[in-house]
Amino acid sequence: MAAAGLAEQLGCTLVVLCSKLAMRRKIVSYIEHNLVVIDLVVVDVSEEVPRLPVLKTSVMLANTRFVRRTDTSAKRNLGLALARMVGWKNVMFLDDDITVPDPADLRRAVAELPRHDGVGLANGGYPDNSVVCHAYRVAGGLQATFVGGGALAVPATRIDSFFPEIYNEDWFFLLGDKGLRPATMVGTAVQRPYDPFADPERARREEFGDVLAEGIFSLLDSGKKIQDADEVYWEKFLEARRSLIENIVARLRQCAIEAGQKERMLAALKAARGRLLHIESRLCVEYLEAWQEDRITWRRFLKKLPHGLAVEAALSHLSLRQDSTVRWNRTGPRRPEPGVAEVSPRFDQVATREQQPPQRPLAVGTTDDQPSPSEVAS
Repeated sequence: MAAAGLAEQLGCTLVVLCSKLAMRRKIVSYIEHNLVVIDLVVVDVSEEVPRLPVLKTSVMLANTRFVRRTDTSAKRNLGLALARMVGWKNVMFLDDDITVPDPADLRRAVAELPRHDGVGLANGGYPDNSVVCHAYRVAGGLQATFVGGGALAVPATRIDSFFPEIYNEDWFFLLGDKGLRPATMVGTAVQRPYDPFADPERARREEFGDVLAEGIFSLLDSGKKIQDADEVYWEKFLEARRSLIENIVARLRQCAIEAGQKERMLAALKAARGRLLHIESRLCVEYLEAWQEDRITWRRFLKKLPHGLAVEAALSHLSLRQDSTVRWNRTGPRRPEPGVAEVSPRFDQVATREQQPPQRPLAVGTTDDQPSPSEVAS
């Protein structure tokens, strides 16, 4: 259990946000069975966190083909709200498919936060890209990676950004009013390999968020501002995106790739191209307008949050105390816990460090994977 090991080595609290296939009781049992000495907070999270604000970007995509069906963004936003109320100064998001070979890299990342709004760990494992970008790399293209939410440190008590419910939500988190917030990378994180072409639906689900993020960052790279992304810009970008996918398909057909894998890659690109046909320039403009409104909504939400709360009180404020287990094994006696209900195995991990002294970091990690029987949280 990577997050627990990091929390123990760094003297951090581990916060686990459970949903769908995750079992709070099993996670608590795993920690105690393996004698991991950490402060532990485990929370069952339903499909909607009651006290988080309703965001316009989520509402406009609900019940459409573009809806995002994962709860990663909601859990990360919950982690930000919890940190703000408790007073944890810094947050380190860590996905469950990420390992950190050197725990000191988390300290190095946090050390950069006075000068940056986001500090990622450089990915030393399987590249973190969209399906289309993976195919582009296989076809011979030079494909880089960006600072991602899988291993990302942020100043929780200072930053006023949020994660929208869309693919590439971490890219949007690092955008400010006009462009990219100060961000950098240090150290190394290793992402577990996976097959991005195993299911064409993955490419279909990613396409809208990939179009928006790639389009915005292409605009910023040309020296323009987010506000310059009008319908004319998006018409041109959507056409360029169609040409890119067609070019990748043509190049892949000429590549010496195992026949089955090539077939899966082409099927994934076909799915992406099909979804792209439903993306209109006006939708891109309307989404960005809604996102700008959501940024105001989120800032207002943060300003209204109470500060200086104990973890238990902060969970109560979010209407989650009855669904949580809090154990203080490192810094104090074990607190009484409420009844523990079982949920299905899927969870997000949040490794945290309290703000005493204030420079200590809070680290948060998320997962979209099902835990194996032998490793409840990883």
